[in-house]
Amino acid sequence: MLSATEYRESLRRYEPTVYLNGRAVPSVVDEPAFAPGINALGVTYDFALEPDYSPLMTATQQTSGATVNRMLHLNTSNADLMNKLEAIRLLCQETGCAQRYLTHDGLNAIHQAVHRIDADTGGDYTERFLAYLHDVQERDLAIGIAMTDAKGDRTRRPHKQANPDTYVHMVERNARGIVISGTKAIVTGAPYMHEFLVMPGRNMTEADADFAVCCAVPCDAPGLTIVARPAGRPGEASARFSHKYGQSTGVLIFDRVFVPWDRVFLAGEWAHSGELTYNYATHHRQSCIAARAGFGDLLIGAGALMCEANGFDPEKEPHLRDQMVELIKITEGFYACGVASSVYAQPDPDSGTFMPDPVYANIGKLLLATQIYDMHRVAHEVSGGLIVSLPGPDEDHNPETQASLAEVLRASPDVPAQQRLEVARFMEDLTASYQAGWYSVISLHGGGSPQAMKQEIYRHYPIGNKVELVERLMERGVAADENRAVASNRQPGRCCAAGCAAPGEPIMAPMPSPQRSRR
Repeated sequence: MLSATEYRESLRRYEPTVYLNGRAVPSVVDEPAFAPGINALGVTYDFALEPDYSPLMTATQQTSGATVNRMLHLNTSNADLMNKLEAIRLLCQETGCAQRYLTHDGLNAIHQAVHRIDADTGGDYTERFLAYLHDVQERDLAIGIAMTDAKGDRTRRPHKQANPDTYVHMVERNARGIVISGTKAIVTGAPYMHEFLVMPGRNMTEADADFAVCCAVPCDAPGLTIVARPAGRPGEASARFSHKYGQSTGVLIFDRVFVPWDRVFLAGEWAHSGELTYNYATHHRQSCIAARAGFGDLLIGAGALMCEANGFDPEKEPHLRDQMVELIKITEGFYACGVASSVYAQPDPDSGTFMPDPVYANIGKLLLATQIYDMHRVAHEVSGGLIVSLPGPDEDHNPETQASLAEVLRASPDVPAQQRLEVARFMEDLTASYQAGWYSVISLHGGGSPQAMKQEIYRHYPIGNKVELVERLMERGVAADENRAVASNRQPGRCCAAGCAAPGEPIMAPMPSPQRSRR
């Protein structure tokens, strides 16, 4: 496995076509605007090598026996899903958003899909994918997930778009492979990934068959252009967190990019595109729960430090204690849904890959998507207005103002003025800056809109069982109508979203103890 330094240097072997703010980027590694993103991804490498973290950050790949980075691992148990949650939370405590967990989610979703496709068609996608997976794990690559298309007119299906390049699609297929064109609009960490997994972003119809494509593409493939945004707030003195860690996103433009068959995992099997998309969404929404819990940990710590720096003790100030508890409740509340989705996870019947319970995964993601704004509000309430009224950091060294500002901005005799200013700027960076707005939007829309999560919750939740329960209670003492029509979605033996076993049977096999992060 690579270290952060080795990962950074490995990017020099690639020559991607990258544009940033209207100019070409000759070297991704040497571009200051991408440094916070590369730093964040580097943590996923270094933590896997640290003795204290490696039991959590690495796993044994059952199909090869190799020890691999957990961000590249296929889940084969409930404990694997719990360890993934803990690993992502740990990484995002350090970086805000570790980004590489999207790779994990894409690999698991594709592994499920290729087994199902091969079972239906007798193909060899599974063999191809496992060969690719083992190569990625052996080289410890960073893989970007290219799923969200530009979409064009959203009232039209892909094949009815006036410009077909609003969706990635196959324009040619031959004995050697396929040729793809089109646009993927939102790709996390795009400029500093080694490769991309192109995946369908929706269910397709038979008429959309050319748009049902999943394949692996190197970042410097001929015909691929990456148009990127800066990562974090590099070079800004007041950016106490995001000057070091951040995330770039990019638009990927494919112009007749050739992909050999051994890197193709879906090519026109339109009936399987929706399942692949939904599987990825379920894995990813569970991962987002852990990522935002890590961010919540940062807000809790910064909030406590702001209380102290402002001269208050939450144990003695009920209004501050209540707000801190609210922040803790929000963070641990949606994280508990991630834990539940791990506990009640079931193996995919074809691949054996463990899939998070979709109801709890979607509830957790829906909670964090809407409560991220409450998290910011509570952080502002415990911090006070100083975080946006504070003079810029250049004044800290201005001989005309430094001494007087330090004197009047000190609130507690136990906390130096400079420490109060540093904590305030840290909180501003997380909750009241461009970077803070970015955290809010990716929390709301990352992994799908809240409406998509509500749809999945309703689709999977056993409402019929609740109806049956009430009907049974209402009918006690009255002869039941044996010919009553059975409501749809009634699943015998299920009493909750996760699906408990029949009376007298264990809910699930004992789960091995997951590795706990040092939170």
